[in-house]
Amino acid sequence: MRITSPARIAVSSAIVVGTIAMLHAQSTVPVRGGTVEHIKVHGQALEGNLEGDSPDREVTVYLPPTYATERTRRYPVVYLLHGYGGTDANWTGRQANVPESADKLVAGGRLGEMIVVMPNAFTLHKGSMYSSSVTTGDWETYVAHDLVAFMDGHYRTIADRASRGLAGSSMGGYGAIRIGMKRPDVFSSLYILSAFCLTANINPRPDAMAAAEAIRTREAAEEAARGRGNAPSTTLAFAAAWSPNPMRPPLYFDLPIQDGRVRPDIVAKWAANAPLAMIDQYVPNLKAYHAIGMDIGTKDGLLGSNQALHQAMTRFGVTHLYEEYDGDHTNRRAERIEQNVLPFFGNNLSFAVKTSSATRR
Repeated sequence: MRITSPARIAVSSAIVVGTIAMLHAQSTVPVRGGTVEHIKVHGQALEGNLEGDSPDREVTVYLPPTYATERTRRYPVVYLLHGYGGTDANWTGRQANVPESADKLVAGGRLGEMIVVMPNAFTLHKGSMYSSSVTTGDWETYVAHDLVAFMDGHYRTIADRASRGLAGSSMGGYGAIRIGMKRPDVFSSLYILSAFCLTANINPRPDAMAAAEAIRTREAAEEAARGRGNAPSTTLAFAAAWSPNPMRPPLYFDLPIQDGRVRPDIVAKWAANAPLAMIDQYVPNLKAYHAIGMDIGTKDGLLGSNQALHQAMTRFGVTHLYEEYDGDHTNRRAERIEQNVLPFFGNNLSFAVKTSSATRR
């Protein structure tokens, strides 16, 4: 691997493009044949979120080997969503190394060159759930509109749904199916890895949520997020995403348990955000996809719910690929990205440039 000093340092200023404002690239790092850029992309959809998380989000962008030399060439784009408790760094060494895998596949003639975009969705409670909430911000729109519009406006993408893919693992798998169900106008191919929160918990236990209910201040929430493990931050993240309440400062959400008692109205809100509860409303949208893939390890605790999603898509006649492999929730993530996910998009995204795409930067 050839390591050099950053190729460029851009001025930190806001450039308005439609409804997108950009805080431009901080660094560019060559990675073998391709290039990795670490940038910030402002999200109008995230402005004013009650958690106070920054709407200027870190994004890692992998540019393929010929991007720097073939100045008129355009590329399909894969948007890759990380899991709960992680950041975009999950894809550059923590769980997988997308740039290294893409370079290897391209060099071996096993993958057409494409751009991969990896946003950072880490929030106050360690994860946005890629949902739409006044508390966390509208992450659905950030991913499907703000981020896509920014990439199309500032990089040589093929700005067409046939050339866009959406994928994610764990919380990102949830985000991929959630956003994917709603936005077939933006993406043409989906890949869902080991998705969590597919089913609704309609019988929450007060004792299981006691630690979350005890957190009443932002300082306590921040301390919980710094602690080892995910509980109780996971519960707080669910509440911020699925049951926001602007009238309940300082955390601005409702929990399904209050004073040790179940609140059926909040339970219903959480249940409504479960993809398995939503899927029957979006069958025509899912059938509009060119390709859908999903996989899950046989030792993953989420196996049952992912099987249920596979069965639901089968029942509704949604064509898709489904695979179970020998592994747990994360131990073969890097291998799956290299051997399955990237080739899936290489085989299913369009590399053809349409006239409308050629008019963009």
